[in-house]
Amino acid sequence: MAKVAVDRLKEKPLYQRYYQKYLGVGIVFSLILVWSIVDLGIKPQHLWEGLPHFFRLLLEMMPPNWQILISIDIWWAVLETLSMAFVGTVFGALMSFGLALLAANNVTSCRVVREFSKGLLATERAVPTLVIILLLVVVVGLGPFAGMIAIAIGSIGMLGKLFAEAIENTDPKAPESLESVGAGGLQVIRYAVLPQVLPSLIANTLYRFDINIRVAIFLGIVGGGGIGFDLHLAMSLFRYPDALAITAIILIVVCGAEKFSDFLRKKIIGKELLE
Repeated sequence: MAKVAVDRLKEKPLYQRYYQKYLGVGIVFSLILVWSIVDLGIKPQHLWEGLPHFFRLLLEMMPPNWQILISIDIWWAVLETLSMAFVGTVFGALMSFGLALLAANNVTSCRVVREFSKGLLATERAVPTLVIILLLVVVVGLGPFAGMIAIAIGSIGMLGKLFAEAIENTDPKAPESLESVGAGGLQVIRYAVLPQVLPSLIANTLYRFDINIRVAIFLGIVGGGGIGFDLHLAMSLFRYPDALAITAIILIVVCGAEKFSDFLRKKIIGKELLE
């Protein structure tokens, strides 16, 4: 007993053992952080010195040119941006669901097909949307068509991974029951898998639509058309009052689309769960 008591006294406190365990990781993290700050040339005084230029720009933007609100071209550009995000999300979700079925362990028995599908999803997630549209501009030229395709391709990696995880987390009893009575693969997916994952599919697709609206605005700046192109044009031509008015329109559109998406998510998913 005395020896046990002495051994316990010799044991280091929990906090000391914890710090010793993660000391090396903390040192490496700190060194990487310091090196990154030095490499990026982060100097707070630069930000402080640049603030007067920012406020001077704001003064040049005032007052916003609300006359552009009566322009049909502006609202057409807004509709073009929303269309890019909507169509790109729909096509991206459809392709993602197909790849998710091939990548799910409980649906696809062939390991080669599963790994190949997971590899495609991982590869897409590694490629930035900016790179995709730069390549598409060479193929289809500037405009909303290239932006829509870039959004669709850019949605596949994220949605495909989320869809595959939702499919793999389904209750296996329903598919097994259908298979026991001779149901085929498509019938199992239609009547056993899809009803279980549909709320998750809708929620993730609507969430991706929120993201794609912002992506569509960004792609417009680099040649994808829409309201982003008008904002870039106004800033390039030093029409700062127009740029501020367009920025306000963008904020209203993004916030409104997000609220509408949340409303649809609650209505549709709530209905599915009740059924």
